[in-house]
Amino acid sequence: MTSPPLTAHRQHVEVRSGAYADSVTLLQVSKDVAATPGVHSAQVAMATPLNLEVLASMGFDLPATTPNDMVVALMLGEDGDVSTALLAVDAALAASSRRRSGSVEEAPTRTTGRALAESGADLALISVPGQHAMVEAMDALDADRDVMIFSDNMPVEQEIALKDLATERGLLVMGPDCGTAMVGGLGLGFANTTRPGPVGIVAASGTGCQQLMCLLDAAGVGVGAALGVGGRDLGSQVAGRSTREALRRLDADPTIELVVVVSKPPADEVAAELRTFAETLTTPVHFALLGAGQPDLTTAAEAVLDRLGSPVPDWPSWGSTADGTSGAHLRGLFVGGTLCDEAMLVAAAELGGIRSNIPLSPELALDSSLTADAHTMVDFGDDTLTAGRAHPMIDPTLRLEHLSRAAADPTTACILMDVVLGHGAEPDPAGALAPAITAAIGTARAAGRELPVVIACVGTESDPQQLSRQARTLAEAGAEVHLSNARATRRAIALTGGIR
Repeated sequence: MTSPPLTAHRQHVEVRSGAYADSVTLLQVSKDVAATPGVHSAQVAMATPLNLEVLASMGFDLPATTPNDMVVALMLGEDGDVSTALLAVDAALAASSRRRSGSVEEAPTRTTGRALAESGADLALISVPGQHAMVEAMDALDADRDVMIFSDNMPVEQEIALKDLATERGLLVMGPDCGTAMVGGLGLGFANTTRPGPVGIVAASGTGCQQLMCLLDAAGVGVGAALGVGGRDLGSQVAGRSTREALRRLDADPTIELVVVVSKPPADEVAAELRTFAETLTTPVHFALLGAGQPDLTTAAEAVLDRLGSPVPDWPSWGSTADGTSGAHLRGLFVGGTLCDEAMLVAAAELGGIRSNIPLSPELALDSSLTADAHTMVDFGDDTLTAGRAHPMIDPTLRLEHLSRAAADPTTACILMDVVLGHGAEPDPAGALAPAITAAIGTARAAGRELPVVIACVGTESDPQQLSRQARTLAEAGAEVHLSNARATRRAIALTGGIR
C-alpha cells in the first residue's frame, strides 16, 4: 500500500554491503519488522533495479548501491525509534537463518543428481535463479528423472536443449516457469486443493490451469493429473515439445477419461500440429487455447462439463460494487499472466486495444511506468517484474502500490483484479488486499468519484485460504467478486461503459 506523505513520517535507509537473503525470506523479514511498534512500514530487499524502483516510488531517498547489497528501508511514526527498529531487522534476519539451517546433523546434498540418488524420488523440482536452472535440470535428466522447472528467466535456447534431450530419453520437462502441476495426486508449486477425478490437464499456463481446475471443482468434477509444460511450450520456437510427451503420459493413464490442453495464445502452426497429434491418441482431447475469437476459459470449462455429461452450475459471485463512474479507462492489475491474457482478449472485443506489459500485439506495449492514458492491464507476475523479488502471489507490494495510483487517477473508470488461492500462495491475500480496496474506494469518493472494483478469485473451498471466506472479505471491502475471470472481466467492461 502507498505510504502516507513523508511529512508525517521519518525515514531511515541503510545499505548492508555483501549481505544476502532470498526474496521470500526478505518478504517475511519485512512483515516482521513492520509489526514493530513505531514502524509504519518496512522494506528489506536486495538492491535489484526493480526493488530500488519500488522503494523510490514509496518515497524513500536511496543512496548508491550495487545489486549485491541489501537495503533496509524504514518508515517510522512519531513514536518510532531507529535503534529498536534495526534490532528488529537483525532479529528477523537471524530467525530466518535459524529456520533455514534447522537442526540436521548431516550436511545437505549439494547437487540434484545426488539428492535424487539418495532419496529415490522420480521427479526433481528446480527452483533456483533462472541462470542456474539449466545445470540442475540437466543433472535430473542425466539421472533419468522427470523434472519440473519452477524457475523463470531461462533462455529459450536452453529450454529447447533440455526438452530435446528429454524427448530422446522418454522423459518429461515441465517448465521452465512452470508454476502449477499435480502429479500423483500431489500439488506442486502454486496448487489448489481439488477433488480427484477423470480429467487430465496439459497446461502451458499456470493460472489458466488453476482457473480450469477450480471451475471444474465448483461443478463437482475432479482432476486426476495436471502436467505443466511452461508458458512458451506452444510458441513457435519450442513447438510443443513437452506437450506431446505430456499427452502421451495422460493417454496411457487408465483413470483419465478426457484430456484438456490449456494455453495462453499459442502459435497457430503449433496448435494445428498438436490437434493432429491428438487424433492419434486413444483418450479424447479438448483444446482450451486462448486467442482472438476463441472461447474463454469459463466457456471451455462448460464445454468439458458437457462432454462429461455433467451439468453446468451457476458460477458463484459475492457482493456488488458501485455502478456510477466518471472515469474513462479500465485498469487491470493481475498476478496471473494467463488471467491477464484472457481479460485482455475479452475486453478488446468491446473496448478496443488494451495496453499491457504482456500485450496482445507489440504496438500496445506499456513502457516501464506501466501506465498509459488508455485501457491498461498489467501482469505483475511477468518475468521482468519478478527478478530479485517474490512472485506477486506471495508478495503483493508492487501491485498494491499501483492500486493506490489507479485509485488516485481521475481517468480510472473501474479496477479489475485477480486473487489466486492455493498452496504456495499468500496465506491470507484478502487480509492484505481488502484494506487497500477500501482505501482506494475512499480515495475516489474523497475526490467526488465512485470507483468500482471487480475481482476474479480463483480457488476452492478446500484451499487453505478457503474460497468463500476470502471472497466475503473482499466483498465486505467494497469489491464485487467472481470465481470466473471471464465473468469478472465482462462485469468490469460493463462498468467501464462497454464502448470503444
